[in-house]
Amino acid sequence: MAVSVRQESFDSIWERWEGILPLSATNTVFVTPWWHKTWWDNFGDGSDSLILSVSDDSELLGVAPLMTDPNGALTFLGDRDLSDYFDFVVPHDNEARFYPAVVEHLDGLGWTTLDLPSLPSGSPTLERVPELARAKGWNVSVEEEETTPKAELPDTWDEFLLGLRKKDRHELRRKLRRLDRESENRQYAAANGDSLDGSMREFFTLLRASREDKNEFMTPDRERFFLDMAHELASRDQFRLYFLEVDGEKVAACICFDYGGDFLLYNSGYEPGYSRLSVGLINKALSIRTAIEENRKVFNFLKGDERYKYNLGGMDEAVFHMTVTR
Repeated sequence: MAVSVRQESFDSIWERWEGILPLSATNTVFVTPWWHKTWWDNFGDGSDSLILSVSDDSELLGVAPLMTDPNGALTFLGDRDLSDYFDFVVPHDNEARFYPAVVEHLDGLGWTTLDLPSLPSGSPTLERVPELARAKGWNVSVEEEETTPKAELPDTWDEFLLGLRKKDRHELRRKLRRLDRESENRQYAAANGDSLDGSMREFFTLLRASREDKNEFMTPDRERFFLDMAHELASRDQFRLYFLEVDGEKVAACICFDYGGDFLLYNSGYEPGYSRLSVGLINKALSIRTAIEENRKVFNFLKGDERYKYNLGGMDEAVFHMTVTR
């Protein structure tokens, strides 16, 4: 039977989409059906979803989670302000059949720009789509978009510290000793039950206080998305909200996703009045220690080149933006 392409709804493709994630080159929380559905429920107005399944008889070859944006471009479902990665969801063994079929199907649609942002460096899309698109006479541009620093995690916290640059190791140890010397402190994960909304409100307060651009970022619409996302991922045991308390006061918070053996640092905030104690940095460092204790292998700092990511062992890994025009 010939390979077929079909438009799907979230309900019609959900279970099969979820089933192929572990086999796909890009398997991250940002390409799951639950992440995309949460975004769509909050921001989908004004866009048309185009979720495509590619199948060979009864075998699902892959999923293309696309939409038409308000400007008429065909792009991935979601937006770059809230999602750090995008991609097609394709098991490794299916790439040679999936990509020609999906490009051929897209050829019959009425777009002029195919906008594919935030593709991770290991994505087969970066290799497959340009070759197929240029064969059709389309123009293809691939540019480095941003960096998502990652730290490989060893078996123990002591090994992690020894792996840092000497100056960074010395500074982190000094900051941890000073915090212990000058305060009673603890880090803990907020409960994921009925109290999650209240914990998220405290997170929003710290995020807004930490920087003006974060205050401007957290609009009411995005706040609702964060709340929905927190509940959805918490129901799957993929959500962690870590608070650092100093003398009984919450002074720093960060959201981490626990997915696929990795921790992903999504967003954070802190109380500027405690900046001399480096509470924001320490809260992230202690989150790394927790990831190590739970045998995770990578701590992904996600998009951005903030200095603290490199002080905590992050190494650059690029994401790419592909634009196809015809």
